[in-house]
Amino acid sequence: MAYPDDLLSEQEHVVVHSHPHFKMLIWPVIALLVVLGGGTWLAILAKDASSPWNSVGLIALGVVALVLVVWLFLTPLVRWRTTHFIVTTDRLIAREGVLKRTGIDIPMSRINSVQFEHGLTDRIFGCGTLIIESASHEPLRFDDIPRVEHVHTVIYREVNDNPYDDYREAGPQDTEPLPPQSHPRRGNRRA
Repeated sequence: MAYPDDLLSEQEHVVVHSHPHFKMLIWPVIALLVVLGGGTWLAILAKDASSPWNSVGLIALGVVALVLVVWLFLTPLVRWRTTHFIVTTDRLIAREGVLKRTGIDIPMSRINSVQFEHGLTDRIFGCGTLIIESASHEPLRFDDIPRVEHVHTVIYREVNDNPYDDYREAGPQDTEPLPPQSHPRRGNRRA
């Protein structure tokens, strides 16, 4: 899902747009499977009850299963889907929430440092925590960022805005060589 173009300034372009890593949905999916499996097993047991109680049992199981699916699966799914982490050419944007929407915009010129950290589990899933230190009092932490090392590098390059940096997107248009480096020659000194 692209970030709405009408919310960007004239020369601003989206560089990275992502939701948190899907690893935050692992436990909700497991909870969904447990609720569906347990509910099916209990529904089979409830069918064997006597006449008025089997209907009451099935209705009660359906209501409890519906509440558990909404609470344990749909709520985290909607939270994941409505959380956005966006890097543009001008700023870093974070938005989350459905009913209560929160967001922060950090201009690239205000970012002092960019760090990332990821443990073994995060490295297996290819995500991590991005730590942005800006003019605010405390660093901002963004958890479960997919490809956190790549995002870290992109933000660093956008902050520094160095056209002769060593990072280049692969493509046929990148045929312009880097400018020559002037290094004093050693050993060629005249006496």
